[in-house]
This record gives sequence, structure tokens and C-alpha cells, in this order.
Amino acid sequence: MDYEHTCMIRGDGGRALRRILDQICNKWTLLVVATLDQGTLRFTDLHHQIPGISQRMLTLTLRNLERDGLITRTVHAEVPPRVEYALTATGKSLIPPALSLAKWAITHAPGIEAAREAHTQKN
Repeated sequence: MDYEHTCMIRGDGGRALRRILDQICNKWTLLVVATLDQGTLRFTDLHHQIPGISQRMLTLTLRNLERDGLITRTVHAEVPPRVEYALTATGKSLIPPALSLAKWAITHAPGIEAAREAHTQKN
């Protein structure tokens, strides 16, 4: 069997990739990125459009996304200050793989749920 394709995942023992994927695969990260795919939004608009996210978690997620170069944060010199968030090109490039992963999950959800139920019944 050819394992060449897994070398990309295993790489340095997975450390570098794992740090990135831990952030990217976080449920809040994907929801924020998907919401910002609509266009530039303010914090309160993001907070209202993402059900269940606390202000603290949204703040942390936005900081991490900005640190990683997936979003930009623009502060407008107004009173009160207006802060807007938008996806960078890197952030936008995350949409297609995220949609592929979501499609995979939707396609396989019935089988996964059945397997979970069978496992629960067995144990």
C-alpha cells in the first residue's frame, strides 16, 4: 500500500499541522469564517448571526483568526469606534475545503449515527 499521501499529515510528527488544524477545525472558527464569507461585518452583527457563541469566545476566535492572517480587523476613527472584520484571501481560501468537509459530514451522517447507535447498544 502507498502511504505517500499521509506523509503530508504525519510530516514532523504532526506538530505543525496539528497546531493549525486545532485552530481551523474549531467549531467557532468555521462558523465565523462562514459568516464572514457574506462580507465585512461588525462584532455585534457577527455575534447575532452565530447562535450560541459567547462574546468572550467570539473575541478569542477573532483574535486567533487575525493572528493567523485569516481575517482583518479595521478600526474606524469614529465616536464610538467602529470595528469591522473581513476575510483575507487566506481566509477566503478556507471556504472550499470547509464546504467539502461539511458535504462529507452530511453525506456520511446517517452511517455514522447508525454506527454510534450500534456501538452504544453493544456496550
